[in-house]
Amino acid sequence: MDEGFTSERIAVPFSGPGAGTAPLAWGQKAIMKDMRVTGWTHNNSGAHPLPDGLTVADVAERLGRLMGKHPALRMRLGTDDEGRPCQEVVGSGEIDLEVFTFADDLDRSAAVDFGNRLWFDWMMEPLSPWLLRMAVMQHRGAAVYLVLTVGHLVADGVGTLLLMTDLGIGELADQEVDPNAVWTVDLARREQTPALRRISDRAMRYWEEQLRPLPPTTFGEPKHPGRLGHRYWHGRFISPAAHLAVVALAQRTRTDTSRVLLAVIATAIGRVTGITPLTTSVIVSNRFRPGLSDVIASLSQDSVLTLDLDGTVDDVVGRARRETTRAWMQAYYDPDQLDELIARLDAERGYPAEVTCRISDRRFSTRPRAEAAARGAAVTREAVRAALPETLLSWDGYLDHTRAPDQLFISVEDRPDVVHLQCLFDMAVLTSEEVEAVLRGVEEVAVEAAFEAGVPTRVDVPGVVVG
Repeated sequence: MDEGFTSERIAVPFSGPGAGTAPLAWGQKAIMKDMRVTGWTHNNSGAHPLPDGLTVADVAERLGRLMGKHPALRMRLGTDDEGRPCQEVVGSGEIDLEVFTFADDLDRSAAVDFGNRLWFDWMMEPLSPWLLRMAVMQHRGAAVYLVLTVGHLVADGVGTLLLMTDLGIGELADQEVDPNAVWTVDLARREQTPALRRISDRAMRYWEEQLRPLPPTTFGEPKHPGRLGHRYWHGRFISPAAHLAVVALAQRTRTDTSRVLLAVIATAIGRVTGITPLTTSVIVSNRFRPGLSDVIASLSQDSVLTLDLDGTVDDVVGRARRETTRAWMQAYYDPDQLDELIARLDAERGYPAEVTCRISDRRFSTRPRAEAAARGAAVTREAVRAALPETLLSWDGYLDHTRAPDQLFISVEDRPDVVHLQCLFDMAVLTSEEVEAVLRGVEEVAVEAAFEAGVPTRVDVPGVVVG
């Protein structure tokens, strides 16, 4: 027994409906492009405690049932007659369940700690032969912990949570899922119909309006050539005070916290860079569309919006409310059609241009709680001030494997009672001092405007100007 455990693989047979070939769905095309550009797997991966009383045989049975139920899990990438990628769904096969059995004299925590390391490793690894990988940690005869990794071509984050309901785990475990939700192969076929092609055509008209006036990049060309060997730097900013201030600002402006966060992040960027209007990419889940809420698929796609940052913070919040609605409605489209539009605009403009700023609200579990607080909590100035000393900024180092398309990518992470920002930026374009000013500026803007209308954005007098 090595390191207190043994490992084995159990072949689990499966069979189910939906076999056939179809084009890639629009969401699959979008994530494939992201994988190609960044070099990341974009796997959804995590570790989960299992209900008491389960055995490895029980987990194997659930895995076989899961594979049989969902054609998306039996999908492999293929090539159609014209050489384009397509999805091929098989009707039956086998998948390995990986079993790690821990010595009886070890504490259960050894199995848990191992699983918590394993899910992170699997998140970074390509998946083969299936776009799902599962391991179970066994201790004293019981299945105690599960690692599940799902390729993003199969499902986005919510889709993965929906899959987990069939295993009896995850935060949606008690939610009833539509048993008649469309399969990914059928969704891809629907996306070839005239009705859905019109939706994509309408989105392209919006995208053209947003992209035509772009400069070559959002923050200018690389100006720090000495950093080209280590271009991408990663950091985190965590602020309980910003969370309270965002809740208060959302309550005062009668806006949701997602739009408020977009407004204050954009304003902070504008204060440091002097850029206004700011055009940024946003990631949109298309699950709000009729019939798509429970689909096991990758349904998130990029959209784009432009915010004028002049005037007051309240002005920007109001603009964010309007512009995000427009952006969300135009985030369902054929990525091949967008590539054609970009090529045409680049030719007409006389130079290539791209949006290299991205802001993403990744909250799922904690967002309802934040919105409930914005509807009813009584946040005070004293509470915000008292939380300010708890703010944390940390730099986590270079990401040398990264080929990031963005010069600045700020995501709002799914953490309770704080604004938790993950930041990735291009050090050939921005300095760590500038990005620190942006991150701390998110807190500053939110706190300044939490209880006061008329707070100026101060974008026209930036402390640091990029370029």
